[in-house]
Amino acid sequence: MIFLLPMIVALLVVAGWPLFRTIYFSFTDASLTDLYGAEWVGFKNYLAWTTLKSGRVIFSGVLADPGWWNAVWNTVRFAAVSVTLEAVLGMAVALVLNADFKGRGIVRAAILIPWAIPTIVSAKMWSWMLNDQFGILNDLFLKLGLISGKIAWTANADTAMTAVLIVDVWKTTPFMALLILAGLQMVPKDIYEAADIDGVHPVKQFFRITLPLVRPAIMVAVIFRLLDAMRIFDLIYVLTPNSSQTKTMSVIARENLIDFDKFAYGSTMSTLLFVLIAAMTILYIWLGRVRLDGGDR
Repeated sequence: MIFLLPMIVALLVVAGWPLFRTIYFSFTDASLTDLYGAEWVGFKNYLAWTTLKSGRVIFSGVLADPGWWNAVWNTVRFAAVSVTLEAVLGMAVALVLNADFKGRGIVRAAILIPWAIPTIVSAKMWSWMLNDQFGILNDLFLKLGLISGKIAWTANADTAMTAVLIVDVWKTTPFMALLILAGLQMVPKDIYEAADIDGVHPVKQFFRITLPLVRPAIMVAVIFRLLDAMRIFDLIYVLTPNSSQTKTMSVIARENLIDFDKFAYGSTMSTLLFVLIAAMTILYIWLGRVRLDGGDR
């Protein structure tokens, strides 16, 4: 406990106190110009209603805001699709990197380059590649005959989410592959030798041996990526800052906190995002029956 104390204190100062203040502000009428003079308003920012003389009930608050629910849907859809694709592709890459071949160390280092590049740099680089006038992707697809005209990938409502998913999968698949590779290298080689002697097909070996044994590593990798995907901000903000088709919970919370000077309203959205992520993580761990250290319950 003595050795852990500095880390615990640092977490409380860096993470715990801002989280507590955010939750507190969500129950007030705080604004950027008057943070310390805010008054307590209870659950008004979350959900409130007014009954008119005609008997009609008008709801207000974040939980009655269509923009918020659109952001929730965008976030959940982005997280589900991106994490699924990254898990599948990460497993494929990890299986390749786990094989013995000449130059494996160089390939491993090269695979990690997209993940090592800062997200802002990756987003800006891809924004030029996806540009409808100067982008290399449009030029390449036109030459290959895959498209008939230039496409504004990040500005088009039909392709904006797809463009963001492509960039995120390209950048984060190496992270998934790295974690799964660590699990693959823990699998004893003699199990595969015994399976080969018994004449077990490689596909059956994968589903009967590899997947069950690396399941804890996959679960941990998916949990980490799910947490990142649910709070995605920088990639969306750079590629599609004003698109309702890709606006996530973090982006809309930042808009209300800073751009619209609705600090209490934005704090409410941030608090709901925290609650949603915490609930999903707990549910995922419970359903997976796997501790973060990889042991079975």
